[in-house]
Amino acid sequence: MNHTKGGLVIFTANSQPSSRELGKRIAERLGVELGKVQVYQEANRETRVQIQESVRGKDVFVIQTVSKDVNTTIMEMLILVYACRTSCARSITGVLPYFPYSKQCKMRKRGSIVSKLIASMVCKAGLTHLITMDLHQKEIQGFFNIPVDNLRASPFLLQYIQEEIPDYRNAVIVAKSPSSAKRAQSFAERLRLGIAVIHGEAQDAESDQVDGRHSPPTVKTTGAIHPSMEIPLLIPKEKPPITVVGDVGGRIAIIVDDIIDDVDSFVAAAETLKERGAYKIFVMATHGLLSSDAPRFIEESAIDEVVVTNTIPHELQKLQCPKIKTVDISMILSEAIRRIHNGESMSYLFRNIGVDD
Repeated sequence: MNHTKGGLVIFTANSQPSSRELGKRIAERLGVELGKVQVYQEANRETRVQIQESVRGKDVFVIQTVSKDVNTTIMEMLILVYACRTSCARSITGVLPYFPYSKQCKMRKRGSIVSKLIASMVCKAGLTHLITMDLHQKEIQGFFNIPVDNLRASPFLLQYIQEEIPDYRNAVIVAKSPSSAKRAQSFAERLRLGIAVIHGEAQDAESDQVDGRHSPPTVKTTGAIHPSMEIPLLIPKEKPPITVVGDVGGRIAIIVDDIIDDVDSFVAAAETLKERGAYKIFVMATHGLLSSDAPRFIEESAIDEVVVTNTIPHELQKLQCPKIKTVDISMILSEAIRRIHNGESMSYLFRNIGVDD
């Protein structure tokens, strides 16, 4: 049954069949067929897009899930969006459940803020609206000069906890680092559970020297600075011993985060929680990148289950590790598309969502 007004076209910009699964689920929920488009790589690795139906005067939604080749993924979307723009589409909304390069949203030494560059590129290509989910930093929305709807996956993950973990009342929500404590607090308050924070583990490179202020050499150089303007050196950080703030003994530990990619920090956190007496350990995250040997490390670790959404295709990783479970979020994405196309308010999708969620 079609749940939208006429003039709606949904395209998937992925050349890989496994990456088109989410688009098929969304189209099925909306009761429409996916738009006809060919996206493929030529022999010289250039991306070619051919739209095979008219989009003139229509609302086009381009769904793009990130594959292993993230740079090809970006080019596929840019070219398809530009093709829709030059074909006189009325509006072009990008649906990127996981926004690529979102971790590179802060300045590090002599690097660059790559997520700002990606935002500028998709706007220049012709996007008029963006739907995404759980941006790594909410401030990324400010990089765009178009409307951005940053949806949340937490209702689906909370539902999974309540329905699939029978004794979840004996659980504690865990932040594997102080930086993810706000997310853990949000989960804990909604489930009426306690919270624990692991402090003292080796921090990611993202946590240190992120704003470029350490770019000048820290060693004193004669003649480089005027004697009357000598700047005091900043005391270097020293990591304290690993400490778990909160009681996890005899409890189920549920670690929550937005992205699980390199699983080393999650495995280390699970070992720490096991040592402190946790008898079962779950990891909940929105985006399951699970790169490299992540499935093998999870299988060999103290983690009992990893729960991620299908913002990123990970069927291959699930075959390698049965501990990985998937939560479908196509429902909220299809409802967002329906509301935008029909001109309805989006506030319903953000009910009870706080600033820190």
